[in-house]
Amino acid sequence: QWALGPELMDRLGFSKERTDVPSFDLLATLGFTPQQVEEANVVVCGYMTVEGAPLLKPEHLPVFDCASRCGKEGKRYISAEGHIRMMAAIQPFITGAISKTINLPNEATVEDIKNAYLLSWKLGLKANALYRDGCKLSQPLSGQSKKARKKDEEKVPEVRREVVERVIVKEVPRRRKLPDERPSLTHKFSVGGHEGYLHVGLYEDGKPGEIFIKIAKEGSTLSGVMDTLALSLSMNLQYGVPLEVLCEKLVRTRFEPMGMTSNKEIPMVQSLMDYLGRWLALKFLTKDMAMRFHNADLVERAYHEGSKSKDAFAMSLPIVDEGAQANGFAHIVSVGMPKEDLSVLSKPLTSHVDSARQQGFTGSICSGCGSIRMKRNGSCEVCLDCGATSGCS
Repeated sequence: QWALGPELMDRLGFSKERTDVPSFDLLATLGFTPQQVEEANVVVCGYMTVEGAPLLKPEHLPVFDCASRCGKEGKRYISAEGHIRMMAAIQPFITGAISKTINLPNEATVEDIKNAYLLSWKLGLKANALYRDGCKLSQPLSGQSKKARKKDEEKVPEVRREVVERVIVKEVPRRRKLPDERPSLTHKFSVGGHEGYLHVGLYEDGKPGEIFIKIAKEGSTLSGVMDTLALSLSMNLQYGVPLEVLCEKLVRTRFEPMGMTSNKEIPMVQSLMDYLGRWLALKFLTKDMAMRFHNADLVERAYHEGSKSKDAFAMSLPIVDEGAQANGFAHIVSVGMPKEDLSVLSKPLTSHVDSARQQGFTGSICSGCGSIRMKRNGSCEVCLDCGATSGCS
């Protein structure tokens, strides 16, 4: 009566007392069947869904999917998994949880709820809010009455939707740090009169993991540049950048200092970076790959009679004097020396220190090259072999 008015109700023969009853159904009282009422409702209000629209193709329908079924005739909706995967695509870009409800149909089971939480955890969501249609007594809106819903469930087959998954893998760089104690290789070089040392820390498998470059002229711009380069190369190696890529960028760079070197395997270079790239390629890359960055004849010579040959210092296995170690002497390792010749080196470490002190040295051991020829230099010490200092001089 609030829509049609009391005068029309009087003309139809219905009293005000009868129409005031909340359960009064005008169309049913007039003799319309539920099917006729439904048909009229479709004509007046529409289907409340785009499914079945004449101008839409089936492949267009997913664009219009909603959280729940649309209208009484709608069958499509976004699955709970679809909600979760949309949230997972956004979660890496925000710091907090997402205020987004994951809608499930009324027929959702306990297993569906469990799977939704499990998938949310696997995809790294910080929180989710699940809501099953009709689970609240105070739900203000519903697409259809309970009777109609029950009847529809009996005649409408279950619609199973396939979720097309696109896995997006986000690669996160991982740093492979070297152990606290690791073997290293030290190489002395001289390029255009500029002397220095290369210290390469090695992983357990013998691959380089860090580089230190020590230039004899401390405090110079060149020394600072080379320190920064060494840090950059070390971080690249530890984050998995292939060594051949780094060598390709270093080799054939041209600037001062350049010219002759003290290394017969790399006699002439165009810069310190050029020397570093060629030396790393020669030492740590395969023979064929080293020829990409260095003269093929020099590489062949290095493998036959140079530092890469079987008898070379860097390629020989370490030999430890187990007897000296068992007697409490220093842990002396000789590379490339027959074991029977170790007798000349098997002396207690204290005797070397005493001998150094008798010659006027401090008796300390250089942290750069291991030499005991350390001299007092102000309040610190300086190594006469490599020029390294104990810190402040």
